[in-house]
Amino acid sequence: MWGLDLYICNYHAVRHTSLYSSLKLLEPAAPLHFPRPITNMANPAAALPKFDDLPEKRRFWPAPAGSEDEGLGMLRLLTKEVVADAARTQIQTGERVCLNWDIENLSPPGFGRKPFEHRIKWVAEGHAFDDEYHFNPQQSSQWDGLRHHNAPYPTPENPERRVFYGGTTAEEIKDTDSPRIGIGHWAKKGIAGRGVLIDYVSYAEKKGISVNALTRQTISLDEVLEIARECNITFQHGDIFFLRVGLPGTWAAMSAAERKAYSEQSMPQHAGIEQSERVLRFMWDNHFAAVASDAVSFEVFPARSPEHDLHHHLLAGWGVPIGEMFDLEELAATCKRLGRWSFFISSSPLNCKRGVSSPPNCMAIF
Repeated sequence: MWGLDLYICNYHAVRHTSLYSSLKLLEPAAPLHFPRPITNMANPAAALPKFDDLPEKRRFWPAPAGSEDEGLGMLRLLTKEVVADAARTQIQTGERVCLNWDIENLSPPGFGRKPFEHRIKWVAEGHAFDDEYHFNPQQSSQWDGLRHHNAPYPTPENPERRVFYGGTTAEEIKDTDSPRIGIGHWAKKGIAGRGVLIDYVSYAEKKGISVNALTRQTISLDEVLEIARECNITFQHGDIFFLRVGLPGTWAAMSAAERKAYSEQSMPQHAGIEQSERVLRFMWDNHFAAVASDAVSFEVFPARSPEHDLHHHLLAGWGVPIGEMFDLEELAATCKRLGRWSFFISSSPLNCKRGVSSPPNCMAIF
């Protein structure tokens, strides 16, 4: 949920840290390629290098510019073999849980976004109604597409250069004839595979830790790994990683005045996973196809370690979709009841070829 104002704030925050001055000036480079051909389509992630072997840890752009593979980003790991295996192993009881939060939340929206509008109108007086919707996907559950967030990639000629995944420029994104890295690439086959839930809220309750999703409360990688051990979760390549931080509970407890005050902040605070090289290594070496949370920003914000900003690395660097403000309440309750924290995920992003983000239209099936 990072609007234009937030981009500007984050940009200036980065520029005035030692990080910006220490960034290596990058010459424009050709796309980075897989180190060996993908022959095992049941596990294409096996062809990827380890984090420590990445030629450049801030960027992995293996596909030709403007190609379908580039548009998919890490969703290319969700081959038919990977999806079939997830369906075969995860769909056991047929129970279903939808992960879409109320489309009118957060309300009021921040960053000057237009509020949600829904009108019901006669299309044929006395006979039939139509809907008219106006909404910003960033106001509620959404996938951040590859067009959503860029990262600093300075060059000697342009020290303030910023580009999106694959080296895509803002000019290309604004070009009405260019669908490069648009979310329409995801819509062709959707997002389907094995999901795993790290339920930090339940963990915090057991530990006597209070949770407020609209603070800079940080979930450490050590806590994530401890929860995974307690729940017997073994991560698999191509998993869709979910982290429950507790925004629905925080939001429900707020008054209308508190919600309004939150929406008017120029630099709000959001709970989320820590930023660190350890987290980046964890994310890369597990080769997640996508990550998602019920938090506003997935990672803690403002960043405690701008050098390891996950939006820079996951979205702009590696092409990993980031889901935010998913409703994980019933999902967590179902996982507890069934004693399992993995499930089949089906998500159908909007079929908009130039789209920046999309409601997830997401379902977990057990």
